[in-house]
Amino acid sequence: MSLSPDALDRIFRTARTHRAWTARPVSDETLHAIYELMKWGPTSSNSCPARIAFVRSPEAKERLRPALDAGNVTQTMAAPVTAIVAYDLEFHDRLPLLVPHRDARSGFVGRSELIRSTAQQSGTLQGAYLIIAARALGLDCGPMGGFDNAQVDATFFPGGTVKSNFLCNLGYGDPTGLMPRSPRFDFNEMAKIV
Repeated sequence: MSLSPDALDRIFRTARTHRAWTARPVSDETLHAIYELMKWGPTSSNSCPARIAFVRSPEAKERLRPALDAGNVTQTMAAPVTAIVAYDLEFHDRLPLLVPHRDARSGFVGRSELIRSTAQQSGTLQGAYLIIAARALGLDCGPMGGFDNAQVDATFFPGGTVKSNFLCNLGYGDPTGLMPRSPRFDFNEMAKIV
């Protein structure tokens, strides 16, 4: 069973990256609902390495401001919420809970490059699931780089094992701030069936 054309439009075809926002707030319930959807997306060995800080209060936004590139300050300060999508380099310590039917943890112990690549890859997937979940729940998204990762990590994840990946502004976009839609590749330009 496929989703309706309207649902596919909302999630993919007509969804846009927003940089201007209305003042309509995003509730705690909506942020919890985003997580309750995104958590079901697949990750390597069910590792679930993503860690998310939903930055919403004015005080937290001011703590984020100094880490932002100049071109990202206005849109981030105006967004009702900015999700810091990060990954935990100690995710494997939680694998006995997440993979109770086998010893998944031991395959990662002492293998720092495998830990880093798995955390970053699966954490990035979970960030994409966050965007899809937010759009499915009626929010607009503005994912972006353009920030000082080390400064964000020190401010919002001071333990040192959680590393920021990207930011995603969340809220209800102001369509007057949209730029013309950029093109995408046709299937034959970027994919093949073998």
